[in-house]
Amino acid sequence: MGKVTDLEARLLAALTRPGHESSDFDLNPDTVLPEGRSLRAAGVLIGITTHSAAPGVLLTKRSSALKHHPGQIAFPGGRQDPTDPTVVDAALREAHEEIGLPRGAARVLGTLPPHETVTGFNVTPVVALIADPFPWRAEPGEVDEVFSVPFSHVADPAQFHIQSRRWRGKLRHYFAVPYGPYYIWGATARILRGLAARMET
Repeated sequence: MGKVTDLEARLLAALTRPGHESSDFDLNPDTVLPEGRSLRAAGVLIGITTHSAAPGVLLTKRSSALKHHPGQIAFPGGRQDPTDPTVVDAALREAHEEIGLPRGAARVLGTLPPHETVTGFNVTPVVALIADPFPWRAEPGEVDEVFSVPFSHVADPAQFHIQSRRWRGKLRHYFAVPYGPYYIWGATARILRGLAARMET
């Protein structure tokens, strides 16, 4: 079994393992969330490139001018629009808009359990393989940079650390998985940590 085929088999096995929904509050058990809160549906793409010897995960650095998560490292993706039949469609549409991923270029393997963010989104991570290279194109005004991180790095639970900072007057703990100049933390790191745990099982 070749590298790409082996990776696909491992990912498919990981996606079938039972798991729980995650949130930005996982490491902060004293957080009290309001009953009946309304979350907006969103989808993000965990796009894994397989056209080189070392598979990578495509990520973006969000524009510092954005309302939600400005300047942070994120997956391509966004809220589900009325024209999106599913959150998977939303993730693929946003990836096309944000990084120039050609339509039909990503082969979806499945989804991870939803992740709730501090900004009120219920985010479904969509795991997909991208076999062919394509020219990355950062969407003006939305994305400052498109880059790739080795999948081996973010699939290794040992690379993740629990860190903290003050948020709304309280000390908030979160996962981080830095890579080179990129500080990957928050929801993106938490989602990757969940996938890494499944890959490890």
